[in-house]
Amino acid sequence: MQRIRLRYTKRGRLRFTSHRDFQRAFERALRRAEVPMAYSAGFTPHPKVSYANAAPTGTGSEAEYLEIALTEHRDPVKLKDLLDESLPDGLDVTDVVEARTSGLADRLQASVWELRLDGVPVEDAERAAEAFLAAESVEVQRRTKNGMRSFDARAAVASLQASRPSADRPVDNPCAILRLVVRHVTPAVRPDDVLSGLRAVADLAPPVPVAVTRLAQGPFDEETGTVTDPLAPDREAVPAAPADRSGAAGSPAAAAQVPEGSA
Repeated sequence: MQRIRLRYTKRGRLRFTSHRDFQRAFERALRRAEVPMAYSAGFTPHPKVSYANAAPTGTGSEAEYLEIALTEHRDPVKLKDLLDESLPDGLDVTDVVEARTSGLADRLQASVWELRLDGVPVEDAERAAEAFLAAESVEVQRRTKNGMRSFDARAAVASLQASRPSADRPVDNPCAILRLVVRHVTPAVRPDDVLSGLRAVADLAPPVPVAVTRLAQGPFDEETGTVTDPLAPDREAVPAAPADRSGAAGSPAAAAQVPEGSA
């Protein structure tokens, strides 16, 4: 059985796609691309697809991950092209590797988020970010299926910076861009929780809905404060050389010889 890991996006209007809607679209794409999927056992077999830390509905993402199991070997590059052609625009497969290591979900330790605050001067966003980072804790509330829950949104935020939109995206009205790195903790701290915290500590309230995009997720480097590529270990892992009939790796000629008389 071959395991394949994919990175895909949720762009434009497709950011409003729920996780369940994406599952249906992806399974249709697997059938359309004639991918030899492995299926679970039982009365209702389903394709072996493992989804990892999907972004909330309504947020865009450049870094969603999943893993699939195949019954036949396929070239990852060709598989990427077939799936990308079979998915709607906005749900784009951007990277595919063969899984050669374990623990993809465990490597998704943090996310990089971009929040576009239209109608907010960058100076106000900078002051709010400074106030948020200076606080020892920022208590926020979120409604769950069991009612309102309070938790600290500050501890999970590794960095938070405000800036102006890039030069290639000019705007006529005030606009601030917040970029934040959030560790994946329990309970999970989402971008809207950070926005609630900014409102609590600095009275920052954007006049229009905030556009949220996940730019990356993966292992978190404590020294640099950066999020690295979770698929890198699979690319770097070298497949083991096939063993010959005697059980030694490689060809017989490559086997080490012990000189005569050596101890």
